[in-house]
Amino acid sequence: MIKGNPLVMVPGPTPVARSIQDQMGRETISFNDARFVADFNALIADMKALWRCDGIVFIVAGSGTMAMEMGICNVAARDESVLVCSNGHFGDRYIDICARKGFDLDTIKAPWGKTVTVDEVDKKLSAKKFSALVVTHIETSTGVELPLREMTKMIREKHPDVLLVVDGVASAGAAEFYMDWGIDVMLTCSQKGLGISPGLGIIWASPRAIAKRQGMSEISESYVDFVKWIPVMKDTMKYWGTPSVNMIWALAEAIRIIKEEGLEERTKRHRLYAAAIRKSLTALGFSAGVEESLASPSVSVFFYPDASLEDEKFRAAVYGEGAHIGGCLGDFAGKGFRIGHMGNITPAILVTLVAAIERACVRCGYGITPGSGLAELQKAILDM
Repeated sequence: MIKGNPLVMVPGPTPVARSIQDQMGRETISFNDARFVADFNALIADMKALWRCDGIVFIVAGSGTMAMEMGICNVAARDESVLVCSNGHFGDRYIDICARKGFDLDTIKAPWGKTVTVDEVDKKLSAKKFSALVVTHIETSTGVELPLREMTKMIREKHPDVLLVVDGVASAGAAEFYMDWGIDVMLTCSQKGLGISPGLGIIWASPRAIAKRQGMSEISESYVDFVKWIPVMKDTMKYWGTPSVNMIWALAEAIRIIKEEGLEERTKRHRLYAAAIRKSLTALGFSAGVEESLASPSVSVFFYPDASLEDEKFRAAVYGEGAHIGGCLGDFAGKGFRIGHMGNITPAILVTLVAAIERACVRCGYGITPGSGLAELQKAILDM
């Protein structure tokens, strides 16, 4: 049994760099202290510039699920037509959120391990007038990546009046997206590709998303109402809900790290690391949960090769060897495990992960050659 805390390799939270932890551990000051106000303003400017947002970025204390609700309730009114596309568990969660809001709701659901296609969405949008479309960029339950660039291009060319809301919980800081592709609302949270602890919801909103909310009557939601937060995001001396001071400092440090690495370089690194993990674990006999063309750079699902590996026992063995991996959800439950490989991870972290998985295989009686997965990982790292 490994002593100390295991390496966190679930699909969020992700390992938190020491310099980010240091920001969370600073002495807390008031949110209207001039020093914090300056830091918050600079962070908002960076968040807008990096992801090419000419609207408003909302940085709010709360979870990713809160950000999901904030993302849709401000751009569609009750009885308006909304289309929600689901690629798995969290797409289904968005369907539930929208169903509770009284929208005229339509859905498209992909089989588990697959993605809703551009053609399917085009056909649905062509059959009826919709106010908003909701998609999930990376589905955390399956590791599937939606073809977002192609989706935005189709919508811009064929359905320009539809507001596009994108769940980017598992993509911000890990996969490519920019607001000027034609995204109206993109949402994420702090504990995934940005590499911070849980606690912040982040929403980028385009000018027309802001205009849509300002043209609507009062909405039933209060805390997540754009109208309440717009004055704060334009002048952080103002108050609506108390900002999470230390988490905002942590996010500022995470953004400093991203700027230093370069956002394009960071997303490229994520894709290289994801491919390396897939090569490594398939060499051990595990099978990837999705086909290569759909595999995301931030989350992967791996299926067990046979019944000799019992799910809970195997994941507990990996934990005992020093790495915490996630269980599968929904249709994949019990069939395999999920790995989050996003944020500020390094080759050393990947090596530690694969080594723990190899030892767990041996301890569970699954016949592998120790070092075979590590060899594929090391080859992939050396080729980067």
